[in-house]
Amino acid sequence: MSAEKANATERLACTAARLMKGRTTVFIGTGVPMLAASLARALYAPSLIPVFEFGGVGSTLEKLPLAVGEHNSFRRGVAAMGICDVMEAAQRGVVRDGFLGGAQIDPYGNLNTTVIGPYDDPAVRLPGSGGANDVGSLCWRTIIIMKHERKRFVPKVDFLTTPGYLDGPGARERAGLPPETGPYRVVTDLAVFDFDPGSKRMRLIALNPGVTTERVAAETGFPFPIADRVTLNADPTPLELRTLRRKIDPDKVFL
Repeated sequence: MSAEKANATERLACTAARLMKGRTTVFIGTGVPMLAASLARALYAPSLIPVFEFGGVGSTLEKLPLAVGEHNSFRRGVAAMGICDVMEAAQRGVVRDGFLGGAQIDPYGNLNTTVIGPYDDPAVRLPGSGGANDVGSLCWRTIIIMKHERKRFVPKVDFLTTPGYLDGPGARERAGLPPETGPYRVVTDLAVFDFDPGSKRMRLIALNPGVTTERVAAETGFPFPIADRVTLNADPTPLELRTLRRKIDPDKVFL
């Protein structure tokens, strides 16, 4: 079971899981975020407290939830609350991180999960926010997980579902969002970005093995700054892959 055989989903899950090291509270969405949180709890962050949109808090993640309201999102948890309760907890500042995905992202980390094209006559109508607006608005740090494609990384989202840094420095605060919150990382199947402290634009900080800056640029629909030192993301380890494939998702629900 070599790292070279890791697929794109496994790479995403492993890279995201490593960002959860330490003790933290994390809003978890369906799919790759569940894989990442389960892997983090198994290997890196045994005290991690997952928070699910429909009210499950502190699940042990012994069984992979299939959705944010599925019974395993409550399994052996510390609380079974409602959606309003968990969003209020985020508003009070007790949920540190939120993991989100999107159909589109722009240079400031704004996300679209509502429509592709004009709202009144879209080419595609998507599921909408769910709790994504609340998570992106209220958590201290938002970690965004996406497949890296030019059609997804766009100069301006077709619809603003979840605020990132809006249109630049100070914009979140002017909109009434809590200070010192906002996007923290964008994890893709090609690279990892942070956000430049001055401009609040996505900045390339790490590449996956075998990926070049030129390839990332070709799949990104806007220019982006590059860190002075771009690091290399580690391959998924044999232990990470065994844990994902044999323990966390043996039925390949998300893998």
